[in-house]
Amino acid sequence: MSQKRSITTRRLPRALSPFRHSAYRRLGLALFFSLIMSGLWMVALVWEVIRIDGDARDLSVVTMCAAIGTIVPALAGGVVADRVPQKLILLGVETAHVLLFAAAALLGITGQTQLWHLAVIAFLGGAAMAFYYPAYSAWLPALVPPEELLAVNGFEGMLRPSLQQAAGPALAGVVIGVASPGAAMALAALSGLLGLVALAAVPLTPVRRERPDGSDVARAHPVRTMFTDIAEGFRYFLVTPWLLATLLFASLMILVMMGPLEVLIPFLIKDRLGGGAGDHALVLAGFGLGGAVGSLVMASRRLPRRYLTVMILLWGVGSLPFVAMAYATAVWQIILAATVLGALFSAPLVIWGTLLQRRVPPHLLGRVSSLDFFVSISLMPVSMALAGPVADLVGLRATFIAAGVLPVIFAVAAILIARLPQDELTNPLDVTDAAAAEAGSEDVAPSGTCVAQAGPETEQECFAGASDG
Repeated sequence: MSQKRSITTRRLPRALSPFRHSAYRRLGLALFFSLIMSGLWMVALVWEVIRIDGDARDLSVVTMCAAIGTIVPALAGGVVADRVPQKLILLGVETAHVLLFAAAALLGITGQTQLWHLAVIAFLGGAAMAFYYPAYSAWLPALVPPEELLAVNGFEGMLRPSLQQAAGPALAGVVIGVASPGAAMALAALSGLLGLVALAAVPLTPVRRERPDGSDVARAHPVRTMFTDIAEGFRYFLVTPWLLATLLFASLMILVMMGPLEVLIPFLIKDRLGGGAGDHALVLAGFGLGGAVGSLVMASRRLPRRYLTVMILLWGVGSLPFVAMAYATAVWQIILAATVLGALFSAPLVIWGTLLQRRVPPHLLGRVSSLDFFVSISLMPVSMALAGPVADLVGLRATFIAAGVLPVIFAVAAILIARLPQDELTNPLDVTDAAAAEAGSEDVAPSGTCVAQAGPETEQECFAGASDG
């Protein structure tokens, strides 16, 4: 029997290998329903605002409340994820979403919805989501072996755009067309409830509290030391060159590209190419499809030996389709460019998720994940606010060219300044590369840095020494 199981495991595609574990099968099912729920809610919320005679300004108020709700507790979410069993956090988050969306559905179906209702529900839903990502990211390494984290992140990178940006919104459109936005909200609540049942079946795992120096974060009072914990996460961020360089690069990339992607593409389609809402939907679908394919391809391969360089260069070069959009003469060209953009944007996210889960000390993973989440979302509103005025000032074409070229410059600068090629060779993440490095690496770390010389475990010890000092 064991031999048969071994043969089956070898035949399983690399991207699907985590499904050998029953815990991840249950978590994957919970994620499936959660993403469907998010896609349904995203579209239903927009059309419920429209149903109560709201305009674009009203919709902006509601979406801004959701963004503020997510940003405000984002860093606290990481502290909680490093102290409370992550399953309990996710159960709380999904329960909150089910109750909120059910309340919105009830208001919509009975015709009692007011704008402030939706604003409050969006704010509370965003606040709950701020606790979801750090807890989920910190939980995964406890459910699957380290060598399968790349496959997990790749599969989820394929699943998220497919369900959250395509299947969920499409289902919402059908339900709204047949019934009402309130009915789509009710379906979102039902999907969340099914996800909650699947999540409850995942085994409860203890929080990995042990620091590299042997101390236990559980001994400190969680409320009294919240700001100390946040400061510890920031300190690790500042003394870890690969993390600092990547997040600074990512923040600049998001600043220059998210505004054109979210705000300017509809006007490019409408004003220059004579397209409409259907064409914009096809562009978004192309971006989601490209992201799914890029994630799946990355998950099906071994982790690159030059994982930091490949990751950042893919993000930098992946922005070049914006230049193609600047010179597009037909909508199909925008769709093709968006598909390539989605693939090259999502593929390095697979490496990034694996990198955090493999190299960040377990007791800090929740806080570092929340810091990553905070950086990712905090500059999106700024980018969207600046996109219109910048396009008016320098022109639509020049804005798209800048969005395509500047990330390439940022990527090269991050790689060279932070000496990422040296860091990734010293700290290999591939199993065979790590064994070779452990057997033969005797280099000395550069002065003023905290680069490990014998793998991720030594890197964690390096940070522990820096913290004590």
